[in-house]
Amino acid sequence: MQDFEAIVIGSGLGGLVAAAMLARYGSRVLVCESHTIPGGAAHSFSRRGFHFDSGPSFYCGLTDPQSFNPLRQVFDILEESIATIPYDPLGHYHFPEGSLPIYANAKKYLDAVAEFTPQGAQELLQFQQKLLVLYEALRGIPVVALRSDWQLIPVLLSRYWPSLLKLLPLLGAIGGSAGQLMDRDVRDPWVRRLIDLECFLLSGLKAHGTVAPEIAFMIGERSRSVIEYPVGGSGAIVDALVRGLQRWGGVLRLGTPVEQILVKSGTATGVRLQNGEIIHAPIVISNATIWDTYTKLLRPEDVPEADRKIALSTPAIDSFMHLHLGIKAEGIEGLTGHHVVVHDSNVDITVPGNTCMISIPTVWDANLAPPGHHAIHAYTLEPYAGWEYGEFYQEKKRSRAQSLFQALEKIIPDVRSRIVLESIGTPLTHARFLRRYQGTYGPAIAAGTGTFPGPKTAIKGLYRVGDSTMPGIGIPAVAASGILCANTLVNSDLTAQFL
Repeated sequence: MQDFEAIVIGSGLGGLVAAAMLARYGSRVLVCESHTIPGGAAHSFSRRGFHFDSGPSFYCGLTDPQSFNPLRQVFDILEESIATIPYDPLGHYHFPEGSLPIYANAKKYLDAVAEFTPQGAQELLQFQQKLLVLYEALRGIPVVALRSDWQLIPVLLSRYWPSLLKLLPLLGAIGGSAGQLMDRDVRDPWVRRLIDLECFLLSGLKAHGTVAPEIAFMIGERSRSVIEYPVGGSGAIVDALVRGLQRWGGVLRLGTPVEQILVKSGTATGVRLQNGEIIHAPIVISNATIWDTYTKLLRPEDVPEADRKIALSTPAIDSFMHLHLGIKAEGIEGLTGHHVVVHDSNVDITVPGNTCMISIPTVWDANLAPPGHHAIHAYTLEPYAGWEYGEFYQEKKRSRAQSLFQALEKIIPDVRSRIVLESIGTPLTHARFLRRYQGTYGPAIAAGTGTFPGPKTAIKGLYRVGDSTMPGIGIPAVAASGILCANTLVNSDLTAQFL
């Protein structure tokens, strides 16, 4: 008898959700993580008493029973929970012409927009109303009810027929882009740039490249649920998923890089680790990217040619420059936690260095830094091309981080003089620690140009989860990818017990 029924490669949120859900369903699951810290792009790390998020820090609905957030639904099934700190506004968008607070309350948010453009605020209201109709229709079918095979049909027809009827008139919007909805109602150029920015922060693409349900989810959760930050940072979410995995019998092995997915006669049979150890299982789930799965983890002769071509032709969003700082907090008054700085409104928001994201979680959770200090994470897009280790690496690293320092100076003017700890990450850092193709944010699959693939592959027994599978990029989306995969691997009668 085999020791494990499923092996998951990588402990990103998609992999952890799939593994923990399968364990909850009674499967014997092993997760192999190459890093010494679980969580993938969502992991947290510590330096000299400062606790940093490596990636996302915007969350809604983690503890709200009415939330549509897939993570919250997974926590319920795993019988896990996390402590959070609610706050509002979500953050501030800083443009050359002024700063916009992003309130959860829709009226307060639109009133703030009206200070920049009264007519634009009215157009934004129409745009958001259509998105909220879509959000309300979608939330009638919980993500934990979904799967990627024919068994989804009887589940939907038997349990969610009224919600399906609500969705029928919205099928065009579900398959379309946020940009198409924007074009119908929004003419104001300032609000169009704002919508592009909000989409970019979610998907890495502007409105015409972002599917409408993704922005509808964000607007709906932001205004109908609760904005909150996990006590202890994003790592608290990872810890809860690991607890859930282990509570239900799953195993997590850290510092365990997988070298190869083993395939025999077109069927996945297990994995070989970098240390030579072979572990067999009838199901292998890759939480690696589409590029890493098909070009690094599988031998060329094991990959169907069509799949290899798709992997190699899938465009990738740029990587990042990261800046993690520990600073002295003395004398800083009225600081808020999230900021987005657009340096030049006449330059495209997707240009590396022009749009900078900033998180200062110690505003909410002071325990993330030594007393009297703040922990800061700032990041901006940066192409992978042209980066290499060598004599000019440190010089280039500091030069390319200047847009982040300049963005921070708009929030804390004397930030450079306050620094007690500094760490700069590059696309090479991103690629190295996350074992991620070119350190990319994810696939640049624009709405209308293609679709994210589901969890199944052409290799029997091999499945994929994460941000290069359906439904795409972002925390809710990768959590949903794990749910879709786990549910597809078990009978619908089993998943029905948790609906």
